[in-house]
Amino acid sequence: MASPDLRFWFDPVCPFAWMTSKWVRQVAAQREYAVEWRFISLRLLNAHIDYDTHFPPEYEAGHTAGLRLLRVAARARAEHGPDAVGPLYAALGAQIFETPNEPGDEVRRGTREFLEPILAEVDLPADLADALDDAVWDEQIQAETDEALALTGKDVGTPILHFQPPEGVAFFGPVISRLPSEEEAVALWDHVVGLASFPGFAELKRSLRERPQLPAFGVRPGEAGTQEDWHGGSRRQKR
Repeated sequence: MASPDLRFWFDPVCPFAWMTSKWVRQVAAQREYAVEWRFISLRLLNAHIDYDTHFPPEYEAGHTAGLRLLRVAARARAEHGPDAVGPLYAALGAQIFETPNEPGDEVRRGTREFLEPILAEVDLPADLADALDDAVWDEQIQAETDEALALTGKDVGTPILHFQPPEGVAFFGPVISRLPSEEEAVALWDHVVGLASFPGFAELKRSLRERPQLPAFGVRPGEAGTQEDWHGGSRRQKR
């Protein structure tokens, strides 16, 4: 099987991964790139961290829901092929981020009630939801999480991109809070790849970020979200 033009590691509950994925889909459509969607789990990545003292209260439930949804995506890929993952991620992201948040959503996203209508939307069988509770898929998700971190180093979050694998450049992000126009999308892509491709380049970063321009965060199109300080890719309470 030929390598894709781009590998994209995602956790379905990460808002910045979702925003970057929307931008990548813009670029892929214009450049005719083939994208392979792979798995990275924030819950597994943060397994060594005490959530109660380091994260806002909703994070543990949200990251756990993300792992549960990745189990389903892993089973969908195993039984229906890699082409099933992109549409499933798109449908999950639309439901999670393109509608206003409601109390309890962090937990509900890891349930059959949430998932089964999305599976139907992308013509996948409802019994894939059995994987929500099946930890047998965690080994595969951990392996792909480790694969992504081996490309970038461990002090990163989601998403991770690998352009023109296996020899091409890999990087965390870019983290964007607004979706560019179609014209801006490819220009931004060329700038990011050009910078990341320089052999001596390591990091260009600011932890101050706008809340993503997504209905789930109460930010409407054309508005700028409230600026917050994100430590290491999350709103950690402690370093």
